[in-house]
Amino acid sequence: MYSILLYFYLFGVAIYSLIDKKVRKMWRGERAAFDILREKVEEGAQYVWFHAASLGEFEQGRPLMERLRRDHPEYKILLTFFSPSGYEVRKNYEGADIICYLPLDTPGNARRFLKLVHPVMAFFIKYEFWYNYLHILRHRKVPVYSVSSIFRPEQVFFQWYGREYSHVLRCISHFYVQNETSRNLLAGLGLNNATVVGDTRFDRVLQIRDAAKQLPIAEAFSRGHRVFVAGSSWPPDEDVFINYFNKHSDWRLIIAPHVIGEDHLRQIKGMLKMPTVLYTETTPEEAAEARCLIINCFGLLSSIYQYGEVAYVGGGFGVGIHNVLEAAVWDMPVIFGPNNKRFQEAQGLLAVKGGFEVDGPDTFQETMDRLANDSKFLDTVSHDAGTFVKGQAGATDKVMAAIGL
Repeated sequence: MYSILLYFYLFGVAIYSLIDKKVRKMWRGERAAFDILREKVEEGAQYVWFHAASLGEFEQGRPLMERLRRDHPEYKILLTFFSPSGYEVRKNYEGADIICYLPLDTPGNARRFLKLVHPVMAFFIKYEFWYNYLHILRHRKVPVYSVSSIFRPEQVFFQWYGREYSHVLRCISHFYVQNETSRNLLAGLGLNNATVVGDTRFDRVLQIRDAAKQLPIAEAFSRGHRVFVAGSSWPPDEDVFINYFNKHSDWRLIIAPHVIGEDHLRQIKGMLKMPTVLYTETTPEEAAEARCLIINCFGLLSSIYQYGEVAYVGGGFGVGIHNVLEAAVWDMPVIFGPNNKRFQEAQGLLAVKGGFEVDGPDTFQETMDRLANDSKFLDTVSHDAGTFVKGQAGATDKVMAAIGL
């Protein structure tokens, strides 16, 4: 049944690729993967395979890849992606020897892929459980590790109709899971090869903080002022916070929208009632005179957070919040929308009072008024947010030690 559904999916992707640019990139990339492997795989080399669905999973796997590269140069690294949003951003990542899309998990693709690569071990990050690849790896006695994985009762593995598919989990040599709930759910399926190590994203955001860029424009804009940073915002998020800062001139506002197309930027500027500049079109001198700085380019957000006193992370009024850890690591409280229940890091911040959920402009105003007017409270929650991130670090060390690398 799994393979039949895959072929239907493959047919649908082929059709949809004719009209959707992103799907077309994925379709072409998967077909080109075999050419990349034939060209770049070195005969006799020992490859460790890392697979990440998209960019977020890549960031979770990155500390492991970089530790392996540093401590075990005898291995070469193969990195695969499922989504264009991962591959297109990291296709030139210098920490891997070969980077390509993962061809769809048909029996033929899986056999052909693994015949070309012959990995000595494999790391599948978070949610990735490809039935045919994993069964062939198991048959070939290649150790497979599921890293930063997290399981919930509503997932297909734990439903009556998913019990047959749940057998794919038996192909995993060991699970390095984020929490005790995940370990207990696996134990309920008779899988006791799981260790709670936490999430490698905490290690990654600490690395990012240590490597943060100094940005003269943001430095000039923020100098001597209280700054609120809104990261990865969508229109429903901007409806929540922009009007507050239109009325509170004692704060400066940095907005790094998730989508930086002209229409969205025009929409944001139309809502603002304050002097505003675009990052790529201003100078430090001009930025110093503005009250809002819009980041209209990619790659700066993790460094932008260092200039803030309070952060807002978008997505919580849509499919789910973006990365709250990149903000919290800078010792500041993080505000986000209500769709955060599936995100353990957000739940952790809420539990330690370093994060705040808002459901609209009114609760946002209540939260910001307290953070703005109670300096002792702000100091406490800022400390709690940063301490939470630092206290959860160490998953990379635990995984590598357990595997013996």
